[in-house]
Amino acid sequence: MGARTKSRKRALDVLYGADVREESINTVLAAEQARAEGDTKRASSWGYARDIVIGITEHGDEIDELIETYAQDWTLARMPAVDRALLRIGVWEILYNTEVPDSVAISEAVESATLHSTDDSAGFVNGLLGRIAASRS
Repeated sequence: MGARTKSRKRALDVLYGADVREESINTVLAAEQARAEGDTKRASSWGYARDIVIGITEHGDEIDELIETYAQDWTLARMPAVDRALLRIGVWEILYNTEVPDSVAISEAVESATLHSTDDSAGFVNGLLGRIAASRS
């Protein structure tokens, strides 16, 4: 597993954990930061994961608005928590990380949806992120 893939998984863990436990992202982020500082294996994938989570907190309203706009009759509340987190990561990478090609951001989100969410999630994530990426062109 590549370094950025591990980082995306760490970001997913933070976002998902905060969502399902109804804790602030900052609280979960601080706890994960402390764990990363105490474990060199965690520290190596923490930098990019932190960038993702902070970026999502900084641009959350815009990211969520885009997701709901392109989700076609799906509200964020109706989506599985894992899908919400994956979509937020994917949209952040598409919009705010020029180092990651859109196709890679989409592919990584789809792969993660295949592993961690429902049978229908990969197609949903692929279609939604594809529409958002295409809207930028």
